[in-house]
Amino acid sequence: MARLIETATGSPTRVDVDVVTLDLIENGLRNARYEMDEVLFRTALSPGIREQHDEFPLIGDPEGKMVVGQFGLSIPDFLANFDGDIEEGDVLLTSDPYSCGAAISHANDWLVVMPIYFEGRIVGWASMFGHMSDVGGKTPASMPTDARTIFEEGVIIPPFKLYKKGVLDADALRIILNQVRKPDWNRADLNGIVAACRTASRRVQEMCARFGVDTYTSALDALLQRNYDAMKILLQEVFEDGRTISFTDYICDDGVGYGPYELKLSLTRTGEKVLLDFSGSSPQAKGPINYYINENLARMFFGIYMITVADPQILWNDGFYPLVDVEIPEESFWKPKYPAALNARNHGIGRIFDLFGGLLGQMNPALLNAAGFSSSPHFMYSGTYGEGERKGEWFQLYSIGFGGIPGRPIGDGPDGHSLWPSFVNIPCEYLESYYPLRIERWETVADTGGAGLHRGGNGVDVAYRFLEDGTIAIHDDRWLTYPWGVNGGAPGARGRKWVERPDGSTEILPSKLHDFTVRAGEVLHFVTWGGGGWGDPLARDPDLVALEVRRGLVTAEGARRFGVVCDERGAVDTEATDALRAEMGEGRPDPLPTFDMGPDLATILDRCEEETGLPRPRPPVPL
Repeated sequence: MARLIETATGSPTRVDVDVVTLDLIENGLRNARYEMDEVLFRTALSPGIREQHDEFPLIGDPEGKMVVGQFGLSIPDFLANFDGDIEEGDVLLTSDPYSCGAAISHANDWLVVMPIYFEGRIVGWASMFGHMSDVGGKTPASMPTDARTIFEEGVIIPPFKLYKKGVLDADALRIILNQVRKPDWNRADLNGIVAACRTASRRVQEMCARFGVDTYTSALDALLQRNYDAMKILLQEVFEDGRTISFTDYICDDGVGYGPYELKLSLTRTGEKVLLDFSGSSPQAKGPINYYINENLARMFFGIYMITVADPQILWNDGFYPLVDVEIPEESFWKPKYPAALNARNHGIGRIFDLFGGLLGQMNPALLNAAGFSSSPHFMYSGTYGEGERKGEWFQLYSIGFGGIPGRPIGDGPDGHSLWPSFVNIPCEYLESYYPLRIERWETVADTGGAGLHRGGNGVDVAYRFLEDGTIAIHDDRWLTYPWGVNGGAPGARGRKWVERPDGSTEILPSKLHDFTVRAGEVLHFVTWGGGGWGDPLARDPDLVALEVRRGLVTAEGARRFGVVCDERGAVDTEATDALRAEMGEGRPDPLPTFDMGPDLATILDRCEEETGLPRPRPPVPL
């Protein structure tokens, strides 16, 4: 347990904070959080952070509870696992999920934690982690899809003081950077994270000087209490006392031939509190897809759905955590036993959004979202230039793919979008300028979004033509199971990957592989999956379907999924459309099913090789 060293005596006094001052401090914290992002984006070198924004900031109260942030990494769990004194000027660093209570979830995430002091007293914490594009290990990008232990995944940094009283431990940093393939990237990205946390520290200190420590810390308490009060009301309004609801989804495979992995989440309200129970999920995976989830992160995901849906303007934070209990079985997918591999946990992180959506939406199906692009699929390409001015120079790309966002109560899901709202695409111009490849296609794939009153977003086909020999790695999912539709909406299409060779031959690739050799002139088609549809497809405006045919988002054949008959130019045959809709509407259940998961799992597995070109996975077994 960390020992906090303070020179100030006494504790801040709790005072009443007027609404104007509270609003100023709330928005000051919100702005500081966004300033943290900008500081990092302008100093990072890796494309994953610099261009795609794969990082997550947090500003906490004196106890470490998140008051503003994006991903809710758990400072209290980090501090509970840190053995040593913490003083003013210290900056702490770790990349070991097993040594910080899963405040981060794999070794590529480098977590910086910094105490914020004012006049000798800790008044808060600044923290941020970013995904390092390489941390060593046996394969470029440090995400081997066949890893069985975390030791295969690169350097693992135990919690330590990167800066002690403001002085850098240069020797320790030198040892760490000696383990990675792109030390210049890692150094720049890490320096940017530290600078971002220092920026947050200055902004908090400025607010303490402006309003006084008593007022500032009391405002934090008020912001946390507001979330507690809001959640207390929401829990009683939304969930029936004593009732248990459950939902199950899947990760298709673990990268070493086992799957699908069943992910189950249940919720029970008892009085003022709810229990989130992950029991019934599959045992920990042999491959690296395990998602070692921190209990506070589970609470945070729950709060995103509950509080932001009820009041999108509220600054959601950790204040409601005492109202939510979490049960996660040991040696399960969600809490694997050390030293289980963790590098492909991005599928579990994404799928938990579908789990919470399917679970909580049962209470009010009108507000239910379909399943969407619930992952952050990775594409990596590396090698050595074979000729020209850069001959012998190492190149390495890490990038995140986009797909179909689910159909929603408010409208269609966006096409080719990221799961994370703040992530953006790496520009094609950037890729072609800095890497030996050409982007021959970056377009949505028609008909991959599930049909519905509100269509699911389409997946995308990114076609990479390689200009140098090298190796690639892919981390993706939903190649086997379907992104489900809701309220009568249909599932979205699954993802696919294949290499097209100059002689015209093709090779289907699995969704998880690394160190796959590619040759100059070959083209990789990285096709992602679509979002599920929302609502009755036969209720969709035929003119809107026709417009999407003209725009290439839906084909004329695909328009028939909505009961719309039109030609390739989008001209609707009204009489044929009415007849087709009448025919399709006969014998349907009333009401339409809340969930359409696609074919049952046994059927999916029986048809696996025929439909995907890939062997069916073996059932998961306990280790």
